[in-house]
Parts: sequence; C-alpha cells; structure tokens
Amino acid sequence: MKSGEKDCLKELETDNLIVRKEYPQIPPKVEYSLSEKGKSFIPVLYALCEWGEKHKK
Repeated sequence: MKSGEKDCLKELETDNLIVRKEYPQIPPKVEYSLSEKGKSFIPVLYALCEWGEKHKK
C-alpha cells in the first residue's frame, strides 16, 4: 500500500467514515468497512455520479 493510500484511509477513519479492524495474526491482517456515517454518504455519491453522467461532454 502506498503512503498516500494510507493517509487517505487514516483520514477516513478519523472522520468516522470507515471502521478499521485489526487481526492479531502473522502476516498482519486489516479489514476496512463503512461506518454508519459512511453508509449514510452513499446516496450523495450516487447523486454525484448521476450529475456527472448528465453533464458529460
């Protein structure tokens, strides 16, 4: 994983949009999932995609 990706994930976690779950194993395992706050943002993303489709050149 690149440094920029890690920074982005940390920011999303800090903003409570994703949840990070660490598993104590070798090799290390980490899973990310949407929080309730993150899930509430899905309709906004769909609306933004629709807007983009309507305004394509």
